[in-house]
Amino acid sequence: MSENTATEATPEAGDAVAASQVDSVTTDATATPEAGDAPTAGVSKAMIADIEEAMKDVVDPELGINVVDLGLVYGVHVDDENVATLDMTLTSAACPLTDVIEDQTRQALTTGPGGGLVNDIRINWVWLPPWGPDKITDEGRDQLRSLGFNV
Repeated sequence: MSENTATEATPEAGDAVAASQVDSVTTDATATPEAGDAPTAGVSKAMIADIEEAMKDVVDPELGINVVDLGLVYGVHVDDENVATLDMTLTSAACPLTDVIEDQTRQALTTGPGGGLVNDIRINWVWLPPWGPDKITDEGRDQLRSLGFNV
């Protein structure tokens, strides 16, 4: 399997604030989990949901649809240092626009008020399972139909 990991960027001034805010949320949530939850289950799910929502700002440059609704995000993991690792694919392994998507992802996740959601990102480009139209969400299908695609 071919894998390319994005390089890490130096955190910006506001990033330390975001990391300390996330750490305090993690500590608080771990100390008082909801009944029946594993100590970190709620924290991971909430953070991953926030990341997936932010990734809707990352748009495939060729199709003009966000990478989440296209089904290009296969998985998200956030480590203890608040670094997000995203398993992503592309509609074609020959796509020359990986740098554009990596830049958009870094912008969506590491910048903004308080420094962003995460301190840094890594993208693992994966090719198995191969992407297919079956991975497109209903919202993505609606967007593609509005552009004239038959999906």
